[in-house]
Amino acid sequence: MNFTNTEVVLGTMGFGTQVGPDDAFAILDAFVSGGGVWLDTANCYSFWADPSGTGGASERVIGAWLRARPGLRDAVRIATKVRQNPLVPHSWPESAEGLSGRAVHAGVQESLGRLGVDHVDLLWAHAEDRTVPLEETVGAFGELVTKGLALRIGAANHAAWRVERARSLAREQHVEPWTALQLRHSLAQPRPLTPVAEAGHRMLTDEDMDLARSEGLTVWAYSALLWGAYVRTDKPLPGTYEHPGTTRVLSALADIAREQSATRNQVVLAWLMRQGIDPIVGVSRVEQIEEALAARRVRLDDEHMARFSQAR
Repeated sequence: MNFTNTEVVLGTMGFGTQVGPDDAFAILDAFVSGGGVWLDTANCYSFWADPSGTGGASERVIGAWLRARPGLRDAVRIATKVRQNPLVPHSWPESAEGLSGRAVHAGVQESLGRLGVDHVDLLWAHAEDRTVPLEETVGAFGELVTKGLALRIGAANHAAWRVERARSLAREQHVEPWTALQLRHSLAQPRPLTPVAEAGHRMLTDEDMDLARSEGLTVWAYSALLWGAYVRTDKPLPGTYEHPGTTRVLSALADIAREQSATRNQVVLAWLMRQGIDPIVGVSRVEQIEEALAARRVRLDDEHMARFSQAR
């Protein structure tokens, strides 16, 4: 893992549904102006909020923005995902696309068309598909890299052992392996052994970090700011976060934010980046992405990290 070149990643899940095109364009412009590089989307975003009942809106907005900003394709890196897009409108998970070779290739071609690009910089397998042999999925992803349609590939919401098995299969097939992990992670954590309510979310574990550090894998964290719960009284933490550790963590967070003259969101992002984790930040307003990018200037030392560890 690279602990010096972590990035704030712009999550675009709501673009085209919860966030209109004009606001999305302004956010994207501010992100690039502030030195941001990575955009994270998926072919299924956001089918649950789209009257069509299928995904694709986020990718279409990014594609429209790129067309309206000639030359900016070289300034950004685009990550998208296959697996989960409903093949039948309003029918999920029953009709969710899987990770067969055919599904992977079809999904990528459709994403490239919506984005208006000839390749993506990182392609994720959005979730596991245990109905398909892992060898088939690995081969399909490797072929996309060979063809230049994806420059890098990674696994989101996968068990660590499945990632390592896939990497072993890639070596056997002489194709590009997954080199990135995307999982849910934040400073506050749910009660141990308590399932989260959000379908498909998989929490980052110590085993995932052990694998990443041992193998030099990139780690991205989604839901990094817990939907605004660190700073908004109208968005409290879900009930699964009600335990003594949360109380201690939030107290330490308030103290350290005050000491650092930073917002609580910025300290959470700095805490993630200090561990070599790239946080994905979804926003609906320009000032939110400007605040997130400013987290790169927050410096947490070993004493700060120890305080958080003791609180958690």
